[in-house]
Amino acid sequence: MVKLSVIVPFFNVQTYAPDTLRSLSTNAREDFEFILVDDCSTDGTPEILRGAEREVPGAVLVRHEENGGLATARNTGLELARGEYVTFLDGDDWLAPGYYERLLAVAEDLGVDFVRADHVQCTGRTRTVRRVPVGRRGVALSPRGAILPADRSTSVDYAYAWAGVYHRRLLDDGLLHFPQGLRTAEDRPWIWRLHREARSFAVTGLLGVFYRRGVATSLTQIGDVRQLHFLRAFDQVIEETATDPDAEKLLPKAVRTYCAIMSHQLGTIERFEPEVARALRSLSADALRRMPRELVKDALNSMDEDRAARLRRLRRRPALPLPARRRAAA
Repeated sequence: MVKLSVIVPFFNVQTYAPDTLRSLSTNAREDFEFILVDDCSTDGTPEILRGAEREVPGAVLVRHEENGGLATARNTGLELARGEYVTFLDGDDWLAPGYYERLLAVAEDLGVDFVRADHVQCTGRTRTVRRVPVGRRGVALSPRGAILPADRSTSVDYAYAWAGVYHRRLLDDGLLHFPQGLRTAEDRPWIWRLHREARSFAVTGLLGVFYRRGVATSLTQIGDVRQLHFLRAFDQVIEETATDPDAEKLLPKAVRTYCAIMSHQLGTIERFEPEVARALRSLSADALRRMPRELVKDALNSMDEDRAARLRRLRRRPALPLPARRRAAA
């Protein structure tokens, strides 16, 4: 039986893919599989992956005929995964040798549904350790209990799918798939659903994932319409959380996070194309009107004045007609 399935989407990362693939080789084990999903790359990535299919132990290569984005590529991998455990890696990141074996040992020892792990953020030559915002390490915890408090960074704010490992029962229960077609913030509805519905989790300080930040081809660096998908992602978080039995407790956290991300995007609006910037303002104003008024008010009162002022100005904007909203959100 396959013990671990590692799902690795690639899209136009020919510069970084060799490092990623070498690090998979240093993590290979005869009961590990590496599902390499080429999301219709147009550079030299496909050729590199064809070589890896032959050279990386346990590699399984699948290619999309159309580019679907990270969420769709991960879902393709999940459909093929045979492992008792599942994890993810992005095609421009890399691993320490033997990391997956050590991470898997933590999960098996604790017997939890999933384990979240710290990681190393790499920006140029700078290395920074990023920690899961949970104080207790190496013990079984309640995922639902780690969503709050609303006024602090918590585990749902650490939304990196590749920073952890997940038992197959979560896949069988329908908790590991990503919102199909989302081009950014796809991890946000995913991590919220995981914490609302899984039964147990744990946190480890084990380091071994190296996250390459600031890559020019990364969607987080590109100011086109795909960036607006964060609104769709957080709309889903709000909608699903509103139907939760603990909605009264959990919604303030969801609204605060949504408002904080929205204000951040508006604070860097100069990087967007002009039409996208206009859509960002209009769609953000609509989102603020849809959320519970008192929760939005509390969220804005908790922010510093500059961040709150961006959103207060938006609340005074007239609403777009429905056809215009649909065009902007497309």
